[in-house]
Amino acid sequence: MSFGEEREMHTATCGDCGNECQVPFKPKEDRPVYCRECFPNHRPQRRSGDRFGGRSRFNRQREMHTATCGDCGNECQVPFKPKEDRPVYCRECFPNHRPQRRSGDRFGGRSRFNRQREMHTATCGDCGNECQVPFK
Repeated sequence: MSFGEEREMHTATCGDCGNECQVPFKPKEDRPVYCRECFPNHRPQRRSGDRFGGRSRFNRQREMHTATCGDCGNECQVPFKPKEDRPVYCRECFPNHRPQRRSGDRFGGRSRFNRQREMHTATCGDCGNECQVPFK
């Protein structure tokens, strides 16, 4: 069936009010069908949280753990369980331990836009002058 094509409609009896209604599918005997007015009463309730019915990772409470900052020694709260063999840094000290980014590259690696290209000498077909081009 294409987008603009009319759907085949089937007559059914509403399981709530008993009125006859038209539905775009063939009703099954073992499942009730509801008219347009009664259908919203049988829609499953959304759970609080995200639109998919589960808990969203953005609105749930995170378990916080107490740790001692490896730089300043102050006590701080972190959203993970600290390991004994790795230092933990408070909010103020953490930026001092982040790897420095290169300018123009947000992913920390070499960008294809800022790398040095090998240049080759060529002769212009129109004017005959020599110029540098990034291809052979």
